[in-house]
Amino acid sequence: MRKSHPVRRAVLAGAATVSGIVLLLSLKPASDPGAGSAAGGAAPPVAAQSPQGGRGAGAGTVTGDAARTQYGPVQVRLTVSGGKITGAEAVQAPKGGQSDQVTADAVPKLNRAAVAAGSADIDAVSGATYTSAGYVKSLQSALDKAAAAAGPAAQESSGADSGSGGGGRGEGDAGQGTQVLTGDAAQTQYGPVQVRVTVSGGRITDVEALQAPKGGRSDQVTADAVPRLNRAAVAAGTADIDAVSGATYTSAGYTQSLQSALDRAGG
Repeated sequence: MRKSHPVRRAVLAGAATVSGIVLLLSLKPASDPGAGSAAGGAAPPVAAQSPQGGRGAGAGTVTGDAARTQYGPVQVRLTVSGGKITGAEAVQAPKGGQSDQVTADAVPKLNRAAVAAGSADIDAVSGATYTSAGYVKSLQSALDKAAAAAGPAAQESSGADSGSGGGGRGEGDAGQGTQVLTGDAAQTQYGPVQVRVTVSGGRITDVEALQAPKGGRSDQVTADAVPRLNRAAVAAGTADIDAVSGATYTSAGYTQSLQSALDRAGG
């Protein structure tokens, strides 16, 4: 009766094996060391996306904060190389209904203005006041982030440059070489006239009218006169240009705004 049955011995041996396996599994650490490494590794990709790609890179992209406007958010992304803006784009802008047309017209102009100016000191696009204001705000925040990423050395260098310029007028001539200046809006009997001038090497290289009389017959007069006035300003290099026949008021306002822009450039 005491002799063990073969089946019983097999059952007991199997139970002992299972118990041993369970015991071994219970001794495995609760946390996987590799999991801690993976969690800690999530931070470097974020750092890699920092503005300018770090102080040593000298080039990269930086995105400004989204600026809320009455018609929707505006957010600007800049491409910076060698401390200068080489590209600008709006990653967010008002859309839907009339906003689609306003955005399509205004944003490319604002992008070009930001690159040309190299700063957030740009003029609003006519008919897109809110979009322009939001663009400038986001643009400035992007520039602030780029400056912070560049570090104190770049800020000290910038300060030395501005100090050697001897004031607002000399700074543009000595440092940038090219200035984009907007004259005051001159009021005329048929509406305001406002001129933007591009000056390079002390000479007028381009002129455009940001505002000009419009509506009714003024549309035809403006379409005929403004291109002539632009060419005359570039050719003369001053505001001493002749009025276009049949556009006396527009010509006078154009000349007045042109002169105020040149005054800002130092004459």
